[in-house]
Amino acid sequence: MIHINRLKRLAIILDSLTPPPSPKPILEQYMLSGEDAAKILWFAGRIYDDISGKIVLDLGCGAGILSLGAVLLGADFVVGVDVDHEALNAAFRNSLHLGFNAYSHVTYLCSDIRSLNIHGDTVIQNPPFGVQHRGADRFFLKKALESADVVYSLHKYTTSTHKFLLKFIENMGGRVVDMINFSISIPHLFNFHHKTRHKVNVVLYRILREK
Repeated sequence: MIHINRLKRLAIILDSLTPPPSPKPILEQYMLSGEDAAKILWFAGRIYDDISGKIVLDLGCGAGILSLGAVLLGADFVVGVDVDHEALNAAFRNSLHLGFNAYSHVTYLCSDIRSLNIHGDTVIQNPPFGVQHRGADRFFLKKALESADVVYSLHKYTTSTHKFLLKFIENMGGRVVDMINFSISIPHLFNFHHKTRHKVNVVLYRILREK
C-alpha cells in the first residue's frame, strides 16, 4: 500500500488524474483540482484520523479523485459511487494510472445514491451544489448520514445556505463538529460559463452522526 505523507506530493499526484470525458451540467460534474482535493483529504486524514485503516465511501465520486486520494492516505478500502458510467470509466482508468488493483484497494458502483444501501466508516463527498438540480445536495447529505458515522461534505458557501444546512444536518441526525472555508476554482466546462475559471466559496463540514 502506498502512503502519502506530504500534502504537496498528494496534490501533484491527484492533479495527474483525468477528468470525466463528457461532464454533464445536470450532475454538476466539476472535478476538483489536485490542490483542492488534497486539502479536503488532508483535513479528513491527517488533521483528523478518519481515513487510514477505514472503509471510506465517496458518494458522487466522478472520476475518483477523492476515492483515490483516500487510498493514498491509507484507507483500508474505498467504494466510489456515481450514476454516470462515463465518469466511472474514467475513475477506473485513473485507478490503473496509479497502479491500484480496482478490487483490492478501491471499487466503483454505478447507482443513484437515493437507492443505495451501503455502510462504511467515513463518507468523503463533493456533492452537487444544488444549482442545476435544486435539493441535490440534500439527497447526498441524507444518504451520507445513513451510511457512516463520520461525514466530510463540501458545499457552496453563502450565509443563508450555511444556516439552512446546519439545521438540515441536525434534523437528519447529524452534528457539525468542525468546518473549513476556502475557495475552489471551477474551469470553463459548459456554454453558460462566462469565465475561463470561476472562484467559488465553499465550506467543508465534518459531521458526526448522533448515536
